[in-house]
Amino acid sequence: MAAASQRSPTPRLQRRDSQGRPPQDGYGVYTYPNSFFRYEGEWRGGKTHGHGKLLFKDGSYYEGEFVDGEIMGEGCRLWVSSGNTYSGQFVLGEPQGHGTMKYKDGGRYEGEFSRGLREGHGCLVDQDGQVYQGSFHNNRRHGRGQMAFQNGDKYDGDWVRDQRQGHGVLWCADGSTYEGQWHSDVFSGLGSIVHCSGVGYRGMWINGHPVAQATRTVILGPEVMDVAHSSSFTLRVELQQDNGEVAESEDGRVLKISAGVRYVQLPAYSEVSFFKVDEGSQELPIQTPFGFECIAYPLSSPTSGGPELSATPESASTDSPLPQGDLEVTMVSNVLCDQEDTPGRLSAGGGMPRCPEDCRRVERGRAQFTDVCLGPPPPGYHPIPFLDSKHEKASSRPRGSLGPGRMTPTVRDPPAGSRPDGAAKAEPVTAAFPGEYVIIIRDVTNPPFLGRVLPTAFKHLRVSLKGMGQQPHIPGEDPQASN
Repeated sequence: MAAASQRSPTPRLQRRDSQGRPPQDGYGVYTYPNSFFRYEGEWRGGKTHGHGKLLFKDGSYYEGEFVDGEIMGEGCRLWVSSGNTYSGQFVLGEPQGHGTMKYKDGGRYEGEFSRGLREGHGCLVDQDGQVYQGSFHNNRRHGRGQMAFQNGDKYDGDWVRDQRQGHGVLWCADGSTYEGQWHSDVFSGLGSIVHCSGVGYRGMWINGHPVAQATRTVILGPEVMDVAHSSSFTLRVELQQDNGEVAESEDGRVLKISAGVRYVQLPAYSEVSFFKVDEGSQELPIQTPFGFECIAYPLSSPTSGGPELSATPESASTDSPLPQGDLEVTMVSNVLCDQEDTPGRLSAGGGMPRCPEDCRRVERGRAQFTDVCLGPPPPGYHPIPFLDSKHEKASSRPRGSLGPGRMTPTVRDPPAGSRPDGAAKAEPVTAAFPGEYVIIIRDVTNPPFLGRVLPTAFKHLRVSLKGMGQQPHIPGEDPQASN
């Protein structure tokens, strides 16, 4: 019997003895006393050593290399609680070195680990497909790195604790580019942006907002501009900050000029009272800040065939000459309309898009419109003049008071013997009639710079037959007395 027992083969699978000791050498299966761990694999000297698989009671497991009873070397680990899996290098049971972590939500990280955390250089793809490649610290993006976002934006720069912080460059999917300082994932500090609309800003930023940005458009000059009949004029425009300073950090906004005529004019300001508009040509009145409404009126240029006008900065003197050219006849009826027909986006070559002739691009917060001229009344606009009656007493009504109908005007034929009802043919009118007009400058930058459109600017314009700086005759007043 003893000889027979010595000739029987030794089984490869060793089991713990009656005293509960694990296998010593070779291949064996061992369930630990706490019943939470179960090991299948190679042993040496009573310790897990070589290749094996450690199973956990909750279904998690590790399969790979063991050294002297420790998880050490190449292996694969599944965590049932999180659903994450890792394959790569291990040190003392934790991912350390180079490896790949696949996350349950669909994300994936490949790179360096330390004590189970992302540490060093690696590439992280999140569940939305966003890709970060760069430095990590304590499981977070930290240091230098590049990221491609889901919306098409790309960033290359510094990171601190998963946020863009330090210096970096952002290329937006819409073509905008920002380069400068960041803090807490937003523009903060000194930086510059070239917006997809062509607008540029260079200066300080706080919490994602430019410090010296323009907040309003201002047309320079007196409160009421007096212009001689048939004369052209120049308008200088500034983009100003809240404190009244010129927003010289801004370039490239597109400003559009248009005009309107007072819907009901008063004899106290002009010999022309109002325009009668045909029903088919009726324009919606536009409210102005001057206490009256206006309707669309065309602008034209006194010259033709000239070069296109362009915005020019007033760097040295506001009187510096600018290139001159034509203003196409333009109606103000689209003042309150959308901006889908306005220029804005950069061309494929990266150059500035061409502006229509009734638009200017701002440079260093300034723009200028030269050779602006009011055109003749458009078809459907019939001027109705008021005559001065020597028997009327104008002193009973203060100058500038509203209220059509308070005086009974006498209507006479307009110049050239024309009546508004078309009873007689009028000679062609080549210029605007004397009266009250409004110049309108609006921000048509498309798309709006940082999502904001500047408020529309207005300038009260008074056209007089007597020349600039002279008041039109007021019915009931002695012309000599006014002098």
